[in-house]
Amino acid sequence: MNYISRYLKDIVPVAFEMETAEEFQFFGTGPAQFKVKIKREIPRTELLKSTSLALGEAYVKGDIELDRDLYDVLDMFMGNMNRFKTNKLALRHLLHTPGSRANQRKEVTRHYDIGNDFYSLWLDETMSYSCGYFAKETDSLFEAQVQKADRILEKLQLKKGMTLLDIGCGWGFLLKRAVEHYGVKGVGITLSEEQYQHFSEEIREQHKEKVLRVKKMDYRDLAKSKMSFDRVVSVGMLEHVGRGHYKDFMAQVDAVLKPEGLFLLHFISALQEHPGDPWIRKYIFPGGTIPSLREIMVLLPEYDLHTLSVESLRPHYVKTLQCWRQNFLKHQAEIGEVYGEEFVRMWDLYLASCAATFHNGVIDLHQILVSKGVNNKLVSLFGSFAL
Repeated sequence: MNYISRYLKDIVPVAFEMETAEEFQFFGTGPAQFKVKIKREIPRTELLKSTSLALGEAYVKGDIELDRDLYDVLDMFMGNMNRFKTNKLALRHLLHTPGSRANQRKEVTRHYDIGNDFYSLWLDETMSYSCGYFAKETDSLFEAQVQKADRILEKLQLKKGMTLLDIGCGWGFLLKRAVEHYGVKGVGITLSEEQYQHFSEEIREQHKEKVLRVKKMDYRDLAKSKMSFDRVVSVGMLEHVGRGHYKDFMAQVDAVLKPEGLFLLHFISALQEHPGDPWIRKYIFPGGTIPSLREIMVLLPEYDLHTLSVESLRPHYVKTLQCWRQNFLKHQAEIGEVYGEEFVRMWDLYLASCAATFHNGVIDLHQILVSKGVNNKLVSLFGSFAL
């Protein structure tokens, strides 16, 4: 038995077949759940350095072929990621990137500025690039994203004339929804040029300059901006802040949130602190780090932030990613024409692996709602996030 055979046998808990140039092997008991073909030998040194990088790069290059849908195969063993090898010393420059402003702008640009045309192919009409909320199994992706936005806005208990800040506003759907349905004034900040241009153009076209603004701005500049808001929201941005900078993030929120104001933080979370997945950090989210729920919760009292609700939406992110992937695969031919076949395999692997890791509970999605100081004026909310 060669090294790759022993290696895969240790991390894949189901029966499977493996074919290499030298041999054909069967592992496990019962019928094989899938067949993997290794077209090029994966060096032992690469596997020992990083399971994720070695297998991920081999798949993207076409050196690994499967006879079953990628998500189905990944879902069978992503729960065993604790068995993956990661040489943290050898990968220290990948796992611990600088948290400087310049580097963070570079990291954000690399992912979010691929192009609005690219994202519009597989996101829904709202251009929401975060977990949706599926109230019913039959809900479409569009319905789920609208319901997610409405659920967040309901939690924030907005009233006409209030001000709302969205940190990491993306293409602006949440703020537009808040302005249209609650009569608030909104400000969004982003580091993405593509998102900034898209949102700015929509504000001008819809003549909403008096109630909506978007700024290309680093969150670390909020305190010195002297702005203040009744409500603050951040959806899917904390993952880019980086470990060691969470206190600064909370301090910036504290600086602009009015007393008795509400802050909702929506973020991908982990059960324990982890430096991140090497393949994801190298190819998809440079510098991306998933905070644990506990390391965020422990910071809240330092800023007199009182926890009102904590909700996990993990199953909703599984379905969101599956919808994104389904849309992505419908357009893989035209995406491949522009970006190349390896790009298509890379993004398919990203979407499928994330869906599998959420499904296996390796990562989670939490919404935390807090008030700045005690707020006894809040009305009770119905549902799973009742106050």
